[in-house]
Amino acid sequence: MLMSVETIFLNAPDFPRQADVRIVLRFGARFAAHASEWDRELDGALSRSCALPACTCASGEIVDILLPPPPPNQVRERRAVVLNLGNPAEMTALSLMQAGAKLARFLESVKESRVTLLHDWKETCAVARHELSGRLLLGLQLGNYRFALMGKQDKAHAIEIFVSGEEWDVDSASRFTSLAEGVCLARDLVNYPASHLHPDNFADYLAPLAAAGVAIEELQEEQLKQLGMGALLAVGGGSARKPRLLLLRYCGKNAPEQPLALVGKGICFDAGGLCIKTTRQMFPMRGDMAGAAAVAGTLLALARQQANVHVVGILAIAENLPSATSYKPGDIIESASGRTIEVYDTDCEGRMVLCDALHYAATRCNPSAIIDLATLTYSVMQGLGPVFAGLFASDDKLAQTLLAAGERTGERFWRLPLDSAYDEGLRSPVADLRQHAKTDDGDAPYAAAFLKHFAESVPWAHLDIAGKELLEEDAPLARAGASGFGVLLLEEWLNGQ
Repeated sequence: MLMSVETIFLNAPDFPRQADVRIVLRFGARFAAHASEWDRELDGALSRSCALPACTCASGEIVDILLPPPPPNQVRERRAVVLNLGNPAEMTALSLMQAGAKLARFLESVKESRVTLLHDWKETCAVARHELSGRLLLGLQLGNYRFALMGKQDKAHAIEIFVSGEEWDVDSASRFTSLAEGVCLARDLVNYPASHLHPDNFADYLAPLAAAGVAIEELQEEQLKQLGMGALLAVGGGSARKPRLLLLRYCGKNAPEQPLALVGKGICFDAGGLCIKTTRQMFPMRGDMAGAAAVAGTLLALARQQANVHVVGILAIAENLPSATSYKPGDIIESASGRTIEVYDTDCEGRMVLCDALHYAATRCNPSAIIDLATLTYSVMQGLGPVFAGLFASDDKLAQTLLAAGERTGERFWRLPLDSAYDEGLRSPVADLRQHAKTDDGDAPYAAAFLKHFAESVPWAHLDIAGKELLEEDAPLARAGASGFGVLLLEEWLNGQ
C-alpha cells in the first residue's frame, strides 16, 4: 500500500522552521486561540481572506493564503492553509475524516509536503476533542492512499506533518493511524487483479497481520474434505487453484475468553461458473473477495492498536470458474453442517462458501456473535442504490449497534427483513435446502434466509456489501478503485463492545 503520511508530535507549539505550510484550523466562523494570535501577527491576513464572499464556513472548506516575506532575521512558512472543520455543534466523525481527505488532496495539488498544524480548540464539540484530532489524521491518510500497482506517475504524495497543542491525543491518533493501515490493506487486496491475488497465494498477502501478532492458519483441500466442506469445495472445484479456509485470531491482553467471529466471502474471481456472467458483469469481479478483505483489514487495525478485544476471522477463499470439473445446476451438495443443498445457479457461489464458513465459526469457535460480510447479491444494489448496504440480523441488539456504528463512520446500512416466510422459497423436494429461491425477485432476503440456517442459532448479522467494494469515480474518502468498505464499521463496532 502507498499511504505516505508521517506524523511527528511536538511537545510544544514551536514549529520546525523548515516547514513550508502552516495548517490553521477554523471552526465555522471562528478561529482557535493560536490562530487568532497568528492572525494578529499577520495584520489580519487570515481573517480578511476568510471574510471574502466566496467563503461559506462549511466543513472541508480550504482557504489558501500565500504569505508575504517575513521581517528581516525572521523565518516563517510561505503559505497558510485555513481548513474549516465546520460548526463545532454539528461536527461528526465522518465530516472530520472528509475534511482531512480534502486537505490531503489539496496539499498534493499544490505540491506541498512539509506542513505544521496546531490543535488548541478547547470548547465543546459534537465530537470528543481527542477524537477530533485522530479522525482528521485518519481522513488525511485515507485521502492520500495510492495503490502500488497503479501507473508509475501516480504515486502517493509524501506528507510530513508536524502537530502540536495540548488537545492532541497521541493515543487517539495512534488508534486512527492503525485504522488507516487496516482500511488501506483492504483496499490493496481488492485492487489486486486475479492474476496477482488468488487462492494459492492469498495467505501471503496477510503478512502484515502476522507481523502485528495475528495468528494465521490455512486449511487446504485435504483438510476441507476432512471437515466435510462440500459447498466450499464445490465452488472452487472448477479452478486449478483449489479453495482454502483461512483462520485468523487476535486476542488482546485482557480480552474476553469468548471471541466475536467475523466471516468474509473471499471469491478471488467470479466468472459465474457454468452459469457464466457477461463481460460487463465479470470485469469488476476481482472485487468479489471484498468481504474477506474487510475482515483482514479489521484484524490488522485491531492488532496494531493492541485493542482489548478477542476476534476470530474466517475467510472462505476460492475462484468460481467454468471448467469440466465445475459444479452444475441440479447438483446436490452436502455441506459441512450435514445439510444437503440443491444447486440452482452456480453464480450464487457466495452463499455456498459462506455456509461452510459460518458453520465452522458457530460450531468450532464458540463465538458470542457472528458477523459475515459478502458482496452477495445484485438485488441489494438495486433495492438500496449507492447510499446504503444491506443488513440482516437474527438479533435486534446486534443489528442496532451495527447500524449505529455505520452512521458514525459513514458506512451506512439499512436493515432488511429476515422473516421465516422466506424459508418457504428454499424448500426442495430432493435436498434440505434450495440454494436459490423459486423466484428471481428479492434474492437478497432469500440469500440471508439460506445463510441463517448455518449460523446455528448464534446471534448473527449478515452484511450484504455488494456494490460498495469498488468506486467508479473519486469519493470523499477514496479515489476510484477499492474503497476498503467495512473496516471502519467493524473497527468502530468491535472497539465499542
